[in-house]
Amino acid sequence: MSTIVEFKHVSKRYRMTKALDDITFTIPKGKVVGLIGSNGSGKSTILKLMSGLVRPTKGKVVINGIVPDRLINRQVAYLSEADVLYDFYKVKEMVDFFSGIYADFDSEKAEEMLEFMKLDHNKPIKHLSKGQRGRLKLVLALSRQVPLILLDEPLSGLDPMVRESIIKGLISFIDLEKQTVIMTTHEVEEVEPLLDQVIAVMDGKLLAFEDVDTIRRKENKSIVDWLKSYT
Repeated sequence: MSTIVEFKHVSKRYRMTKALDDITFTIPKGKVVGLIGSNGSGKSTILKLMSGLVRPTKGKVVINGIVPDRLINRQVAYLSEADVLYDFYKVKEMVDFFSGIYADFDSEKAEEMLEFMKLDHNKPIKHLSKGQRGRLKLVLALSRQVPLILLDEPLSGLDPMVRESIIKGLISFIDLEKQTVIMTTHEVEEVEPLLDQVIAVMDGKLLAFEDVDTIRRKENKSIVDWLKSYT
């Protein structure tokens, strides 16, 4: 199976702080991968390296055969924890803005997702709740027709009452024949049904990288219980 992400002995420092320490792994195409670990473990740094926002201090990152830089956004859609919405727009205007920026943006898919996410086209973004803003960010990321989708805490701020339906719906908006999804999350139990593989990191080091089916069948554990055995 061809690969879409390669980390080769990657380390990353921010001044005197080591965020990643000699990380090596390979992710095949067409998978949904969970990147899990405590706050400060290096998860967001891994996504930023994939998206070309930062570069490794040592080692090499390769995305779909390309060493990422700022132009890697033609290959990657990145949903960050930061709020990237513009309050002076309405919901539909924000969608149209993304459509104008990205040639790969699927406006028809965005319309379907707005309906699924129960977002009012005409509502000003400044009047959206935190959960509604999170849902709109998902619409914008998942409407990109790119090989790699990176989601940094995609369920953050979402009402627990709606998380289950949104998680179930997410998979229908991802084309796993053409796309790979990597997500960080603290809601491990909730996203476990979506995941094909899981990467565990701690203090900037790779703890483990395993197929979820192997964890279930061979170890007879949930991902949470599997992670506890490493911590």
